[in-house]
Amino acid sequence: MIDFALLIVIAICVIALGLAAVLTRNLLSQDQGTPKMREVADAIRVGAEAFIKRQYSTIAVLAIVLAIVIFAVYYLTGQQDLAFATAVAVLFGAACSAIAGVVAMWIAVRTNIRTAAAAQTSDGKALDFSFRGGAISGLIITSMSLLGVSITYILLGADPLHTPFVIIGFGFGASFVALFAQLGGGIYTKAADVGADLVGKVEAGIPEDDVRNPAVVADLVGDNVGDCAGRGADLFESTAAENIGAMILGVALFPIFGVNGILFPLIMCALGLLASMIGILCVRGKDGADPMDAMNMGYYITAVISAIFLYFGVQWLLGATPNWIYFFVAGLVGIALSVAFLRITLFYTDHHYRPVQEISKASETGPATNIISGFSVGLETTAVPAILIGISLLLSYWLGSMTGIEGGGLYGTAVATIGMLMVCAYVLTMDTFGPIADNAGGIVEMSGAPDEVRHRMDKLDAAGNTTKALTKGYAIGSASLAVFLLFNAYMADIAKLTGKAFDVVNLASVPVFVGALLGAMLVFLFASLAIRAVSKTAQDVIDAVRIQFKDPAIMAGTKKPDYAAVIDITTAGALRSMVLPGVLVVAFPAVIGVLMKYEALAGFLMVATITGILLALILNNSGGAWDNAKKYIESGAHGGKRSEAHKAAVIGDTIGDPFKDTAGPSLHVLIKLLATLTLVLAPLFI
Repeated sequence: MIDFALLIVIAICVIALGLAAVLTRNLLSQDQGTPKMREVADAIRVGAEAFIKRQYSTIAVLAIVLAIVIFAVYYLTGQQDLAFATAVAVLFGAACSAIAGVVAMWIAVRTNIRTAAAAQTSDGKALDFSFRGGAISGLIITSMSLLGVSITYILLGADPLHTPFVIIGFGFGASFVALFAQLGGGIYTKAADVGADLVGKVEAGIPEDDVRNPAVVADLVGDNVGDCAGRGADLFESTAAENIGAMILGVALFPIFGVNGILFPLIMCALGLLASMIGILCVRGKDGADPMDAMNMGYYITAVISAIFLYFGVQWLLGATPNWIYFFVAGLVGIALSVAFLRITLFYTDHHYRPVQEISKASETGPATNIISGFSVGLETTAVPAILIGISLLLSYWLGSMTGIEGGGLYGTAVATIGMLMVCAYVLTMDTFGPIADNAGGIVEMSGAPDEVRHRMDKLDAAGNTTKALTKGYAIGSASLAVFLLFNAYMADIAKLTGKAFDVVNLASVPVFVGALLGAMLVFLFASLAIRAVSKTAQDVIDAVRIQFKDPAIMAGTKKPDYAAVIDITTAGALRSMVLPGVLVVAFPAVIGVLMKYEALAGFLMVATITGILLALILNNSGGAWDNAKKYIESGAHGGKRSEAHKAAVIGDTIGDPFKDTAGPSLHVLIKLLATLTLVLAPLFI
């Protein structure tokens, strides 16, 4: 019999999917603009769908091979009863993650044209359409993640003491697909973006998204396959992996809370989804208003309602202890951390504040000082987030300990993680809004729309850049709590397999120290391969664009460039380059674990996690700051467009592109993939 709590989760997910269906029907019925707008939008849609089809065909083959390997691992280590179930869970998680990415892309390429059309008459209406497009993705992806974990739990027996350790296969399959989706999409989008900017803006001196630029359609396609499909798969697997990790920790408290302590993460995330629906429906665009005001209001409404739901949820599910209120406060710590990460990211990436203004000022003296200033900002951004993560973990652990329950401290950190995750659907809405607005701005520019329409879209596009930066901050913040959760779940799994306690990792042990050193190395090597892939593919794009720019008819605007040629270059480059770093991430820790065993792998995982969090912060925030310094100059500061400062800022921005949209976001997935990988392959490491 299905537990009543799971029925609530399923019911809320069905309601969310119903709301998404209503929003989709309403959105698709809207005007699609001028014939020229439709022509540009069709080119973007066809390019995005073609890339996704080729990308996921490659990922599907890799996922099937992985499932076979996992089946063999369990079968040959004497766990034949788990072999088939775990392999199927991996494939199911991979399939759901792939669907999440496709859904995000499918919605985005149909919302962009309707947003562009709405901008012809109203910037408020354009915000409504683009935000609703993001909401559809956010609701569907979060619902699918919760449903996927719930259904896997039910199908694999719903045994509260056993099933949570088996369904980790679902999280691993989701992480595996998300890594390739984020990495491949990131390589595609930034190779096209770098090529378009360097040849178009710096060499030819033409505006962004100029119809004469052969790379501009590939750039707009990249927004969908990288920022939409990639991030959709990323946050899908975040929800899945973090829920499963918290469920595993809940097993230790089964004598106190029973099944409620195990299902608590799913129920609270479902209630967070309900809060996100309310927040989404509260957002209304107004002509002439700052789009960020409406979206920020919706976010704060979501956070407050989530806190209220958290109170009643903790009282209901964890009320078996008289000190349950401490768990509620631990959840508030997670919600507060999500707000704090958004505000910190805003400070470092918005032109109203000191860091971006410093980079803009440094651009006046050339590209070198722009780059030095931007990189120093990236390094600086590790300080406050690291302190806040540390405070949050210490505080939530202390609060959990104050309940008086053995193991309550660790469960307090799990509750904090779930508190941060409750607003995930709304954050994903804001994230998908960004590339939709960016695409709509490109459609408006390429279709030759009047200046007033372009001005409306410029404001929306600027807001989209802000939301994309903010949601990267949220993603790494939630990942930092999640990997601590998953690390402890790994230790619990090892203890279960060995039959003895495993709660200390001795870094003074030589194998453990070596494992830790190699964990840090892997993070840097992975980032290097991702950035290099963008560089190599961008070089091919630059060469192709330069050749076409030699045609006077193209530069005069009397001949249409060959957009398809650049799309083919970026597609081939992204698919070719994503395999090596992805396979390396899966194979390397498995080799470490087999050769040096589970404690050395624990050291590997611990240090790789810490290094990955800090490097992701550097890459995300330096890239975002470089990007917004360029846009600040384009708004008229420091000489405006085509000034020497602008050229320097464009070069800085192109360096930041693979930082913030390829390597940085891929590291979010990497650190969670390492954690789920160690859990799934744990029998090999004993």
